[in-house]
Amino acid sequence: MTEVLVLGMAVVDFVLSMERFPTAAAKYRADSAEIVGGGVAANAAVAIARLGGQATLATRVGDDPLADLVLGELAGEGVCIDHVHRAAGGRSSFSSIYIDAAGERQIMNFRGSGLTETTDWIAAAPRAQAVLVDTRWTAGAAAALASARAWRVPGIVDGEAPIDLALLEAASHVALSRPGLASLEPGEDAATALARLAARIPGWACVTDGENGVWWTEGAEIRHLPAFRVAVKDTLGAGDVWHGAFALALAEGQGEPEAIRFASAAAALKCMTFGGRSGSPDRAAVMTFLKETG
Repeated sequence: MTEVLVLGMAVVDFVLSMERFPTAAAKYRADSAEIVGGGVAANAAVAIARLGGQATLATRVGDDPLADLVLGELAGEGVCIDHVHRAAGGRSSFSSIYIDAAGERQIMNFRGSGLTETTDWIAAAPRAQAVLVDTRWTAGAAAALASARAWRVPGIVDGEAPIDLALLEAASHVALSRPGLASLEPGEDAATALARLAARIPGWACVTDGENGVWWTEGAEIRHLPAFRVAVKDTLGAGDVWHGAFALALAEGQGEPEAIRFASAAAALKCMTFGGRSGSPDRAAVMTFLKETG
């Protein structure tokens, strides 16, 4: 089984669905609600497991009931949680999330408190065929990317602002969101901004932009894959699913264009289901979708 080491955030998401976002200091009633695990890295790890890979998650949590909820759900999904750091007296991260009728979301996140700042435990994770990190904890991400270099495997950064440029310089692959790219190269269209960033970093780079598709570097050229057109119910976690699927595809030996298409299909299928990562598809669903869409 192909193994991917994923480092970053794992949280609990309290997801509320409504016709439109609140606009005043008043009471509102949700149309539906879910309590699900979330977090950039945790969502990616679940995506990898559902797609047939083995994901090991390196994350920081507290010793509170929320951590039990987070880790219990991840273990149930088949994610390896043997390398999670639980801080005595620490408080785990959680988010309150609103989803409107168009499937767009607003997120209010508490990052947690009292969590470890040490990184030595990360090096104890088992060797993987790829490493994926988010940008929420720079020191931890840097340590995981150092493992990727030592193993000579892809080291992928999920680029959400704020982004420490040192992480992009340490990665073999940088996959940014459109806001993440704009935080580094503002005021340009996606293709132009990506070209400007690519000139500043040593590795391969791409930018995902939701319904506008994905742009990536291919030598001195910028390529583009349009997004798959689907009926969107919930975009929450779609980017995380994309990054997990992309990392798994690279770990399996797929080339970047093929990995982008595979990841884009997985993210599109996720958008068709409400409830954050609960809509993350399995391998069979993705392959069927790709076959049907041509």
